[in-house]
Amino acid sequence: MRGARVSGAALRPAPRDGLEALFWPRSVAVVGASAREHAIGHSIIANLQAFGYRGPIYPVHPSATQILGLPAYPGLPEVPGEVDLVHLVVPAAQVPGLMAQCGARGVRAVIINSAGFGELGEQGLRLQQAFMDEARLSGIRVLGPNCQGIINTDPSLRAYCNFTNTLPAAGGVSLVAQSGGVGGFILQGLADIGVGVRLYASNGNGCDVSITEILRFYGDDPGTRVVVLYTEGLAEPAGFLEVARAVTARKPVLAMRAGRTERGAQAASSHTGALAGAGRVTDLVFERAGIIAFDDEGELIRAAMAHATQPAPRGPRTAVLTNTGGPAVIATDALVSQGLQVPALAEATVQRLRAALLPQAALDNPVDVIATAGPGHFRAALQALLDDDAIDALLVAFVTPSFTDTQGIAHEIVAASAQQRKPLVCNFMTDPTQPRFQATRAILQDGGVPCFAYPGDAARALAALWRGPRLRQRPAPTPHRPPGIDAPRARAIVDSARAAGRLQLPAQDVLALLRCYGIPLAAAQVVDGAEAAAAAAREIGFPVVVKIDTEAASHKSDVGGVVLGLHDEAAVHAAVSGLQQRLAGLAAEAPLRFLVQAQLAGGQELIVGASRAPGIGHLLMFGLGGIHVEVLGDVVFELAPVGPGQAAAMLGAIRAAALLEGVRGRPALDRAAIADVIERVSCLVQDLPEIDELDLNPLLAWPEGARAVDARIRLAPGAAPA
Repeated sequence: MRGARVSGAALRPAPRDGLEALFWPRSVAVVGASAREHAIGHSIIANLQAFGYRGPIYPVHPSATQILGLPAYPGLPEVPGEVDLVHLVVPAAQVPGLMAQCGARGVRAVIINSAGFGELGEQGLRLQQAFMDEARLSGIRVLGPNCQGIINTDPSLRAYCNFTNTLPAAGGVSLVAQSGGVGGFILQGLADIGVGVRLYASNGNGCDVSITEILRFYGDDPGTRVVVLYTEGLAEPAGFLEVARAVTARKPVLAMRAGRTERGAQAASSHTGALAGAGRVTDLVFERAGIIAFDDEGELIRAAMAHATQPAPRGPRTAVLTNTGGPAVIATDALVSQGLQVPALAEATVQRLRAALLPQAALDNPVDVIATAGPGHFRAALQALLDDDAIDALLVAFVTPSFTDTQGIAHEIVAASAQQRKPLVCNFMTDPTQPRFQATRAILQDGGVPCFAYPGDAARALAALWRGPRLRQRPAPTPHRPPGIDAPRARAIVDSARAAGRLQLPAQDVLALLRCYGIPLAAAQVVDGAEAAAAAAREIGFPVVVKIDTEAASHKSDVGGVVLGLHDEAAVHAAVSGLQQRLAGLAAEAPLRFLVQAQLAGGQELIVGASRAPGIGHLLMFGLGGIHVEVLGDVVFELAPVGPGQAAAMLGAIRAAALLEGVRGRPALDRAAIADVIERVSCLVQDLPEIDELDLNPLLAWPEGARAVDARIRLAPGAAPA
């Protein structure tokens, strides 16, 4: 398909961070080369030869004199020419010594295909550190260990420094995968649907060359039209975000991550920490960077096909052109479900279609030219839709009846796509066993038209083309500091707690911190016993609720530490005395104090939280609170900091957003007050990065105002984060 070919001239990116030697090696040595057909050291040399590598290949073997028709050398010192890139396919214990030899030979990049390093524990980590010490001494860049390698399809190089079996056609898709297994089947999936590849890399353990560096290299590469990324986690999410933002401003990045069902975060003590889960940071980084994320590898591959040849749409308005009605209906449903629009056509467009098409044609959107339509009818319809300023993209549902010139129609679709005015995808429905229709498909694919067997697949690929511009149109965070914040006082509270060795902050400190940031609270006092509790209740006003305050219990209600509906001093006194008796065991573990708090009537229970995300700051969470947070999990996350726009968007992103707007006669809640709390929590965790977890649950909201009625804050162990 178009986009799968590049010119004979080399399209090199500007040199950066030594990666040009890895992706553009002038010569390759394979240490651990083998004459055995199924050995990795054999496959790499065979692939280089089969792919037509333009530079010299040096097999290195201690005793062989020839491998695959090439002279073999006993060691790197004996290799006669300069060596840019070395494959190490040897036992792990030999790698540090060989890395020193690479340094002595002036090698600039090394691919370590061997395993047996950091993935195996402490001993492997020591070996990994040893060879990296040698590499840094000589400025060698290292891909791996435990990796496949790279591919560069540029006609001037044809480097297949890899032991996989897929020899891709040249094209505009560059792929980087942390897992070689996943990278390999994505590479094969692209080949299966006729999508050409530009660059490929699988970096394995990633002890040196990182996913972030490779992404930046692809961004700078003039031959890369679209980047496909697979990762199992981001080691430095903030750095990745900075690079990814710069790349997505120039070309689309499509991504998929692993670990969407991990359960490790369930051990976290706070609701926010448990719901954040592993991988949530990656998802948010992708979104903020403008990366188009996928859950399904097939959908990712099909979207890559569309991105490889089609421009991004200006908007979501899509025209469906068909010569058969049913698939167009399915396509329309799929487009709308993906957030695209299928609007009515402009009257001028309808008039053009009426004049050019057969009398039986349907002129609304979808436009059905009917099965007997020929190339001229398709040409007229396509041109009219391309000229309609109210249409941003085209989906063609094309069936191949035996009584029409299907090849002529295919040429018209290709000609429309070649104008690159609007993206065009094709749901091509045919009998693939018929040579006549195979030729029709070949015309479409060679002409760069993304073809899909099913209308839903075509619609989802078109929707993916729109997702990138839509993400990039999101306003950047513009956080501001609401009035009434006392950051120095808050810093003193946290420093005092850390000095005392407290991680789970007592209620007194929590209330003080929230007050420093102007977060509205239910009236409350912390006391030591029954007499003081009764006095505090009298001052606050009835009814009140009494809650235990102890480091020995993370969730008060789980141990029966909450008493509601106390209407007089005697009831408060009795409640505290009863708690002291029942929870004497907790008091033996940690001091037991009591929070006396005004019991507020009505209000919608919400939750606002924050969870520390190493390497990038904090995740903020908003959703339904109280017991609903555990039962329904209706929450959304955002990276801190957030501004008014992001806070307001969080309110509208939960499934139960209608509750905030008012339903069944209930008035709307005070969205401005809720958003203000989110912004203030954002400021709090920005100013105090050592906060590990924070929950305001519930935050009660009314048509006027919102107040936190329960809160907990935990600090991270160890030194305060920078």
